[in-house]
Amino acid sequence: MPAPKSLRHGLFTACAAIAVLQAGSTLAFAANATFYDAALCKPPYSLTSSTKIYEAAEKLAKPDTSSMGAAIYKIPQIGRDGFESDEVFFANGAVGVLIKGLRADELAAKYKLKREKPDLLGASSKGYARPLAKTLQPPAGLAGPGKVSIVARESDALPGKTLLACEFVAD
Repeated sequence: MPAPKSLRHGLFTACAAIAVLQAGSTLAFAANATFYDAALCKPPYSLTSSTKIYEAAEKLAKPDTSSMGAAIYKIPQIGRDGFESDEVFFANGAVGVLIKGLRADELAAKYKLKREKPDLLGASSKGYARPLAKTLQPPAGLAGPGKVSIVARESDALPGKTLLACEFVAD
């Protein structure tokens, strides 16, 4: 004997809700791996990796381009190692996430970053960086001479946030 119509409707609704929650969880996991890994230079910054991350962000949101010449995308909540973000950051030669709070010191300790020299012309109030190993740097001539580094920076331009990014800086 078939189940009453209201029971079938309730079961269908419950199954649909579970499917939506699982899809949302899968999307959040994919966003976490994609964007947080990119900020930690996994893979190292390149035009190809940056384009892939940009295309993933474009599928989720439209950018806010009103800040520092950067494009900032609102994304589902992601996090790792006790740090949380809901924004992906793209700027000339950098891709990263905006960590909630002023956490540069903690990020530096976690990811073994060293204090930057204060020659960034006021670009950050506090900055740390660690160049990738020589074997992970781009081949000479591919992007011009330069280095790929993981960076953590606080700035008055991003109040209450800390940039964690993979950055290519030309020599």
